[in-house]
Amino acid sequence: MLRFLSTVGGWVTDKVAEIGKVTILFLDAVRWTFVPPFRFKNILRQMEFVGVKSINIVLFTGAFTGMVLALQGYLTFKLFNAESLVGATVAVAMAREMGPVISAFMVIARAGSAMAAELGTMRVTEQIDALVSMSINPVKYLVVPRIIAGITMMPILASIFSLAGFLGSYFAGVKLLGINAGVFMGRVYEILNMEDFTNGIIKSIFFGLLFTLIACYYGFNARGGAAGVGIATNKAVVVGCVTIVISDYFLTAIMFS
Repeated sequence: MLRFLSTVGGWVTDKVAEIGKVTILFLDAVRWTFVPPFRFKNILRQMEFVGVKSINIVLFTGAFTGMVLALQGYLTFKLFNAESLVGATVAVAMAREMGPVISAFMVIARAGSAMAAELGTMRVTEQIDALVSMSINPVKYLVVPRIIAGITMMPILASIFSLAGFLGSYFAGVKLLGINAGVFMGRVYEILNMEDFTNGIIKSIFFGLLFTLIACYYGFNARGGAAGVGIATNKAVVVGCVTIVISDYFLTAIMFS
């Protein structure tokens, strides 16, 4: 029993310490964000990497997610003769939840893992130490542009995902399942409102901050050569996804309570 309690206590202690280190990194990044020089080229490069290069995968997954939701919704609503609600249901789900959350998962898998691997490689090959020796703050040079890119690009990607998902649901519902187009769109206009979009955008901004911060943290603290970089990358993806799911619950409880 004592061994079990000791193991659980050690795990909790490690996680609390890790949260504290991530918080310190975040506060350090906020401080250095407003200290010149401002390297706009680095920020634009990261915005391209996080945002522009993620558009294809976001469009593809968004469209098919909307089609799946439309099909499942149709099969369920058909039992109650309420097929007209398919479009509105998908639109609300996309704006509130699916757009911010699933697009964040896609960007974590593509960009977050690459961030952790890149920074981890720089750490184990002592490139970060070289930056320090040249009087370049590594947090300002490496972390700040990535966080800014995540915060600015995730709302755009979430909006693209939601739009692609809705168009996919329209195609599946109207063209494939035979729902009347006017009824489909009429229910969307009736039920969907601006608050759904704004809450989704707020979530996506928060998720962009979370995944970049976590990826940078694990990359910065990679140890043990190539194997350590792999472990850091794996942790960045897993912890990032889990953190987004957990934070999504609390954000939803706050926004819609």
